[in-house]
Amino acid sequence: MRNRAIALTAAVLAAASLGLTACSSTDSAPAASAVQGPAAPVAAPESPQRVDAAEFSDVVASPGVTVIDVRTPEEYASGHIEGAVNYNVEGADFPAQVGGLDPAATYAVYCRSGNRSQVAVAAMSQAGVNGIYELQSGIVGWQDAGFPVVS
Repeated sequence: MRNRAIALTAAVLAAASLGLTACSSTDSAPAASAVQGPAAPVAAPESPQRVDAAEFSDVVASPGVTVIDVRTPEEYASGHIEGAVNYNVEGADFPAQVGGLDPAATYAVYCRSGNRSQVAVAAMSQAGVNGIYELQSGIVGWQDAGFPVVS
């Protein structure tokens, strides 16, 4: 478990050193499922998939999907996808939070515009979690597509 935490920390630091920690690009735990309406379960991908807002909406509406917002607690409090849990990718406890995830589960991950989520997904993959759908345009694209947020 200690080696896994060290590997996670290294993965987060490596990804951060690539300059992806700021989520300002113009490019497009406890289980908590977003409640967007009834839907058929989505299959967990074998490797992380970046998807648009419409597909992400289908994913978060699927039973059993854990939605993870990787922004800061302040950003999360200002508005997030319903049912999302906040795992701040820039927080000191992020590697431990990722280390506690079920590698067999399905996750929907997003940030503000799609950069910090890439860092988070890289760390999750390094930890053996690959059933990930990542919102390529972040919550900005989610809202631009007309999908709701809660605070």
